[in-house]
Amino acid sequence: MRMVDIIAKKRDGGELSTEEIRFLVTGYTDGSIPDYQMSAWAMAVLFRGMTARETGDLTLAMAGSGEQLDLSSLPGMKVDKHSTGGVGDKITLVVAPLVAAAGIPVAKMSGRGLGYSGGTIDKLESFTGFQVERSREQFLQQVRDIGVSVIGQSGNLTPADKKLYALRDVTATVEAVPLIASSIMSKKIAAGADAILLDVKVGKGAFMKSLEQAETLARAMVEIGSQVGRKTVAVISDMNQPLGFAVGNALEVKEAIETLAGKGPEDLTELALAIGSRMLVLGGLVSSVEEGRQKLLEIIASGKAVDKLAEMVEAQGGVKDEVYSPEKLPQAQILHAILAKEDGYVAEIDAEAIGHASVVLGAGRQTKDMPIDLAVGIVLHKKRGDQVTAGEPLATIHANQETLLRSALEAMQDAFLIAQQPPEKQALIYKIVE
Repeated sequence: MRMVDIIAKKRDGGELSTEEIRFLVTGYTDGSIPDYQMSAWAMAVLFRGMTARETGDLTLAMAGSGEQLDLSSLPGMKVDKHSTGGVGDKITLVVAPLVAAAGIPVAKMSGRGLGYSGGTIDKLESFTGFQVERSREQFLQQVRDIGVSVIGQSGNLTPADKKLYALRDVTATVEAVPLIASSIMSKKIAAGADAILLDVKVGKGAFMKSLEQAETLARAMVEIGSQVGRKTVAVISDMNQPLGFAVGNALEVKEAIETLAGKGPEDLTELALAIGSRMLVLGGLVSSVEEGRQKLLEIIASGKAVDKLAEMVEAQGGVKDEVYSPEKLPQAQILHAILAKEDGYVAEIDAEAIGHASVVLGAGRQTKDMPIDLAVGIVLHKKRGDQVTAGEPLATIHANQETLLRSALEAMQDAFLIAQQPPEKQALIYKIVE
């Protein structure tokens, strides 16, 4: 086979064979296919698309390009969860211990954040001593012992995807839906999942800005799951305003603990229950979403959800007392309130502006190797539809440097839109794709 023929075939709208897809993934991974040819192929995919069968083949080829985690020694169905990311998205911190407390094993590999705030791994490092690097046997043994472990991604997991992801970023092909879908699903499959729950975010603070885009991506990933024999469900959820009130690593951990204790924000709690209950259905523990929801509510009320997080923190070298006393988590030195300038209702909260301000403060990364300040971030006091009076705080910025505080204030100057009439209620969950 010749890569130039494969490029030409896709350029002309042809369907690549399984063998051709394996050839290009193998060749790109071992370096025999250069970046310039792979970027030409990625651009052809952006314009011509891929069939469900092609996308499934690409996913499996990328999943097989490096190490694959075998979770078969763990009891029961292993259900993984993935979010396409957004502002204040701390759902894994809630769902992983909650679902594990219900009896579904959660063996999750997560990445570090490059964007609005740290990834799940960065957030967990808010606990003193928490270890995200674990050997495969330590990882599996912990899941056997307590039912849950969340660690950093293996260095050799889906190397083809790592190379292609970096290439797409600099060749204007990030938006190719088959490549987004296969990138996400290849990592989930390589990580050993039997079933996959996808949280696809849509709105100003998400990668997918329109419901149509989000649904196209969700359907592509669910189709891949079907192609490769993994039960897959996608929840399309709102990201026009931050999820919950907290944006920033330790701040989000604290809010996740409150949610596990039954005292969290309404939207965060509702989404966690929607995702968690479907994970219980995928895992075969319950027969309906409503039954799963009831079970999770009982676990939260019993205190077992918080206890499970504390078990996980302790098992991974962290100080579990910080789960029960979250005021011991990292705290910023400077608190600055943003006040409403007029009476009215919060008509809009620009999630993207809030996210950008959190990055400016140091809660997120602008480059891959950039250190994160775990203490800083933003805590909202009002959400969309809330009534406010002039002088009332809309949000509090948690900062450690005055210069960064000023930059964050500038980024947030138009983040809140106040109107004289309450806005129409906006859905939290737009659609379920199965």
